[in-house]
Amino acid sequence: MGSVVERTKETLRGFNRRELDINGVKTVVYAAGSGAPLVYLHGAGTFPGFAFAQRWTKRFQVFIPYHPGFGESGDDPRIDSMQDYVLHYLDLFDALKIDRLNLVGSSLGGWLAAELAITQQHRLNRLVLIAPGGLVVDDPPAVDLFTVPPANLPGYLVRDPAVLAPFMPTGHDLEFMTQRYREITATARLTFENPTGNRKLAQWLHRVHTPTLLVWGEDDGIKPLAHAKVWQKLLPKARLDTVSNAGHLVLEEQPAVADVIAHFCAKTARRA
Repeated sequence: MGSVVERTKETLRGFNRRELDINGVKTVVYAAGSGAPLVYLHGAGTFPGFAFAQRWTKRFQVFIPYHPGFGESGDDPRIDSMQDYVLHYLDLFDALKIDRLNLVGSSLGGWLAAELAITQQHRLNRLVLIAPGGLVVDDPPAVDLFTVPPANLPGYLVRDPAVLAPFMPTGHDLEFMTQRYREITATARLTFENPTGNRKLAQWLHRVHTPTLLVWGEDDGIKPLAHAKVWQKLLPKARLDTVSNAGHLVLEEQPAVADVIAHFCAKTARRA
């Protein structure tokens, strides 16, 4: 079946690969489809791929960029805060000539999407946050993945570990190990000073008046479902959809949820 990295790339079959220089950082973006732009911001681990995004290409021009330090994009030790990532993406949107967009973010990417929305809601049609990070909730606390033994990680990410089995190495896969090390390092650099997130995020989410869909797996082992209610309370125009038989990686475990997201975003896309 090839390496794990090859299987990850296979999930992007039909997407066109672009490589851009964004302020000195090699930034790889995959794009497919036509229509209103939809940008997906991935989480801290890219190894499960993006098979669910194929569903979006029927209605939207879909962009899947790799963050600096993740996947096929280059490393940049200068990018060590969420604000750096926000500014990187504003440069990327300009380079791609994306003015207005639907923004979908999962986990770490959900945190980034929320930070973007606070100051850039004039560019957003709709916002979708899938079990986002960033918001500090002390009770119950989120699980610190840096404390989880690698062998136990799938059980925290998904309800059914078989979902991730095709994307986990069965032997010594150096390419997989190297990529995971890069992504763990990039995440650690970002969260070194604030491992639980951004304690000021709750202070500013009231600014996000973009219609927002919160998506949460009922069996999320990293971000407890109780966190969803906190997000919903802080976001003025948020709706919450919970997903049964799903853990933290909702789209990977229940790909049909991508159709729900597409329907939510299309309502505004038709009026734009």
